[in-house]
Amino acid sequence: MARRVIEVAGLVALACAGLAPAHAEDKAQAGSIDDLAPQIDAIFAQAKADAHIPGLVYGIVKDGELVLFRSMGDRDIGTAQVDPITADTRFRIASMSKAFTAAAILKLRDEGKFALSDPAVKYVPEMAHWRKPTADAPEITIGDLLHHSGGLVEDNPWGDRQQYLPEEAFSQMIASGMDFATTPGIRYEYSNYGFALLGRIVSNVSGRRYQDYIREEIMLPLGMTSTGYDVLQSPKESRAIGYRWENNGFRREPDMPDGAFGAMGGVETTANDYAKWMAFLLSAWPPSDAPETGPLRRSSVREMVKWVTMRQGMMRPAELGPPCRIGQGYGMGLVVYDDCDLGRVVQHNGGYPGYGSTMQFIPDAGIGMFSFNARTYFSNSGGVRQALHLLRNNGLAPDRAIAVSPGLATAYGFARAAWASGEPESAPLAVNVALDRDIADRRADLAALKRDVGACDTSAAISPISAMEGTFEWSCERGTVAGRVQRAPITSMELQVLDFRRKPE
Repeated sequence: MARRVIEVAGLVALACAGLAPAHAEDKAQAGSIDDLAPQIDAIFAQAKADAHIPGLVYGIVKDGELVLFRSMGDRDIGTAQVDPITADTRFRIASMSKAFTAAAILKLRDEGKFALSDPAVKYVPEMAHWRKPTADAPEITIGDLLHHSGGLVEDNPWGDRQQYLPEEAFSQMIASGMDFATTPGIRYEYSNYGFALLGRIVSNVSGRRYQDYIREEIMLPLGMTSTGYDVLQSPKESRAIGYRWENNGFRREPDMPDGAFGAMGGVETTANDYAKWMAFLLSAWPPSDAPETGPLRRSSVREMVKWVTMRQGMMRPAELGPPCRIGQGYGMGLVVYDDCDLGRVVQHNGGYPGYGSTMQFIPDAGIGMFSFNARTYFSNSGGVRQALHLLRNNGLAPDRAIAVSPGLATAYGFARAAWASGEPESAPLAVNVALDRDIADRRADLAALKRDVGACDTSAAISPISAMEGTFEWSCERGTVAGRVQRAPITSMELQVLDFRRKPE
């Protein structure tokens, strides 16, 4: 459900007509993100036309708020009634549901109910009937299922059609055994079945249906009152009706009821509700001493983006900027990729009969974006990524500044003092410094550099790389000095790096 998506190719127009009017839900600040709204609208309007999307929404979340919301199209194109999509229209978000299941697993882990290294069979006894692929194969662990490294075969599109499966039938399916694609723990291979097993673990360990546990313990505490799993119980007049594009026309997709496989893709939500979920995820960065306020520890949210097996590498699409290779890995219900301009991005797509969706956020910038639509398997992840690049390139999604720690400020003070005196040993140097280059040579290098550049203004602030390391630049009479300080990995103040260089012109 995450991999089977169709993307719009090529460049997008920067102007379009026929967009839905601005909504009361829009909260963008004038002179900031709102200035780019017409260009972002154009990206989605072009996708709507090219991919034959009946209706869609997108939202931008920044610093805990839904700062921009847009909708295009009607809730159900199969009726003559004009019924515009709003921020409270419900969409199925398919595999974006997996993050909720992962959060439930980590919450139970945090409560001491199990360890991620525990064999899954301990909590799903029907798996005892599974025969190992090789004699030396390890047991599938809960962590393996979270990371899609359980050795199960990739199962798109089969998994989509198991959504409705009753729990009893799922028990029989599990007990019937498993043929493995590979040995558990070896490699990434996307498995909807594996996340259905995680849903069963949530149910068995919590004593509640996983749907009830996730809704009561995660969704409702965040105020997600319009989010759940059973679409047949949600108000019909609030649901976006899903269609597929086939034979040059729209075909209504049937509504699949809730079932055992919902843990891998059954969530139905609204833009207003999902913005609360994205805001909660973003709140885990940067790490903080503030009291915990969410349904899951912030450290556990950050754990969701750690991956243990490489998912894939790919070249960045040309329309997003100069070519660069992007590495990707699957964390726990979330994909992580590293872009040469955006930096670390957390994302997940969703593809489902009648629906497509994507969410992407930049944790170090505190900003994210999501989009839902009512067309089979079209995620429009490319459109969201284009919008994030647009925000970044216009200075509206910068990484948060790293605070200068007291220890780094002290280290920088020693660097200034060493420059002023011309004596490297005036700073508390770690043992490696003199061994890496003789102090007499360092002293001579420093004297030569000072003669070369002349008097310098050393008042510039240091730019932290971390709490232990930073860089600085000083403007001088005849050039610029670029430097770096790095503390040694001990509590006492010792510098393992004290570097001054002339910056190339």
